[in-house]
Amino acid sequence: MADSIHVKLPDGSVKDVPKGTTALDIAKSISPRLADAALVAQVSSNGDQAGEGARPKLIDLTKPLEKDTQLRLITEKDPEALEVYRHSSAHLLAAAVLELFPETKLGHGPATESGFFYDFYRPTPFTPEDLEKIEKKMQELVQQNIPYAREFLPRDRGLAEFKKEGDFMKCHFIEQFTKPDEKISIYRTGKFVDFCRGPHIPSTGKIKAFKLFNIAGAYWLGDEKNPQLQRIYGTSFFSKKDLDAHLQQIEEAKKRDHRVLGKQLDLFSIQELAGPGLIFWHPKGGIIRKEMEDWMRDQYLKRGYSLVYTPHVMRRQLWQTSGHEGYYSQNMFDAMELDDAEYRLKPMNCPGHILIYRDSLKSYRDLPVRLGELGTVYRYERSGVMHGLLRVRGFTQDDAHIFCTPEQIEDEIASCLDFAFDTLKDFGFDKFQTELSTWNPNDRKNFVGSEEQWNHAQQSLEKVLKAHNVEYRTIPGEAAFYGPKIDIKLVDAIGRLWQLSTVQFDFNLPQRFGLEYVAEDGSRKQPVMVHRALYGSIERFFGVLIEHYAGAFPVWLSPVQAVMIPIAERHVEYANKVAAQLRDAGVRVEVDARNEKMNAKIREHSLQKVPFLLVVGDKEAEAGKVNVRTRGKEKTEDMLAAEFVEKIKKLIAERSAGL
Repeated sequence: MADSIHVKLPDGSVKDVPKGTTALDIAKSISPRLADAALVAQVSSNGDQAGEGARPKLIDLTKPLEKDTQLRLITEKDPEALEVYRHSSAHLLAAAVLELFPETKLGHGPATESGFFYDFYRPTPFTPEDLEKIEKKMQELVQQNIPYAREFLPRDRGLAEFKKEGDFMKCHFIEQFTKPDEKISIYRTGKFVDFCRGPHIPSTGKIKAFKLFNIAGAYWLGDEKNPQLQRIYGTSFFSKKDLDAHLQQIEEAKKRDHRVLGKQLDLFSIQELAGPGLIFWHPKGGIIRKEMEDWMRDQYLKRGYSLVYTPHVMRRQLWQTSGHEGYYSQNMFDAMELDDAEYRLKPMNCPGHILIYRDSLKSYRDLPVRLGELGTVYRYERSGVMHGLLRVRGFTQDDAHIFCTPEQIEDEIASCLDFAFDTLKDFGFDKFQTELSTWNPNDRKNFVGSEEQWNHAQQSLEKVLKAHNVEYRTIPGEAAFYGPKIDIKLVDAIGRLWQLSTVQFDFNLPQRFGLEYVAEDGSRKQPVMVHRALYGSIERFFGVLIEHYAGAFPVWLSPVQAVMIPIAERHVEYANKVAAQLRDAGVRVEVDARNEKMNAKIREHSLQKVPFLLVVGDKEAEAGKVNVRTRGKEKTEDMLAAEFVEKIKKLIAERSAGL
């Protein structure tokens, strides 16, 4: 048939159907159950499957198919489904808000890793009681099973309709992201109309379980000079069971909140007088930081890195040369005018390392050059996004930069990956997810370099990941402006993902700074550069450690590893004797000789999550023993003091996560 198209299904079968047939039509022809379960469809033109050309894309089930296509029907069992489901949940939220508060103006409502949000402009603040009403209205709209209906309007007509309603944010999005001569995509969900490219699930009735959480402030376009919006956060899941499990995880996360535990355990603080996003490390937190830094510097030296240190402020001209002034200035603190020039606080360590490399001409025999620094940087994070240790304005990166020949690049990336996995495992993490972030060739203004450079860089990273049998997913358009990157996300004790370690390919900075090495044939060539940070930052990694362990750190990281508790004053001398043996063995030990009841001391140090409490009285002093109370265990244990010294020494040396 002239007006028919070929639709190839995942099992290899091909259906010949009329042009204009929808994915839903095909699902119905296969099975009514499949048609009911399908949420969206994935299509790619024949010959354009992943790895052969264009990336497959998701479409609405009701979109007409107009050409030969490879089709995959997406159900809740597929990983692609949840993001679409949550995006549709955000539309459901907006529809409910408009039903209840029709004066509200609409921003945008994307899916997130853990749920969704929608931004609203409304002079009257939403209240917790309003959230309850909105959630109830959302449930009513679910029961009505309202379609997510897509329409295409002439751009001028769409703009006129949104302007008539006073939706200034929608008008901005249309003007920013569409061309004057194109039609715009809108979705109608009841009274709610949104400028949106989709796709969406078929109807509100498909949304089975959701929950609204809280209201936060967000400036329009992230600019403090613009109106303040109200951002409502929520989440949704395919079943109530999954939602309940998520809510339980949230409750557990509250108990592990590093900001609360940081205060309870006296680890760090943020001082109002000094300013937000700036961390003060208290003595106990300082001990843990020292252990983290010592571990990393030791690893640098073992793995062939050289330790370097670079200034905190440098001339503005340097950041112009590096490109940060153009691509990253919105995240930098304002320039300081000094006698000879304008200076800026460094947001990155890489230009400083480049200057060290460039200070003397290198031979190919000198490469690779691996420069490592625990360098403090400063970034202007907006007030609305800062969060304890996890998002700050001043932080220390375990930053390293590797300069090598093109032939060495894959080995260096492989070594960085091994180093990253070893780092996370030594600190007690054994589950990871890996992502490869690539560029968007259609977005030239946000990426530098040629297509050839990007393809070579991405292929190098992919080759290493495959050679190491590392499962990964590709994230298009999320590369750094200077090159693609591998991000390793750890999974913590309660199943949350944390972005920490990153390995980034850079062909841009060596070119900008004119870096060279003398090749074997005597010619001058440009080295390739790798950025890598494995903690991400000391502060963020520390925050994750606090929450992962709920403040009960492994012995080797614990600021106080053991406390001697003498029962009476006459036992203090023996307690000090055992403490001296422990200190000689490198153990951080305290003697609590206060005139307090023993049980009160035990309770206090238990709340401080000290791994071992050693109670000593007449019996222990006579036998040269200690009564050991191990964190998390009810039963105590009597053992020789010398035996305990060897036990804790071993736990520290092995960096054991257990007790």
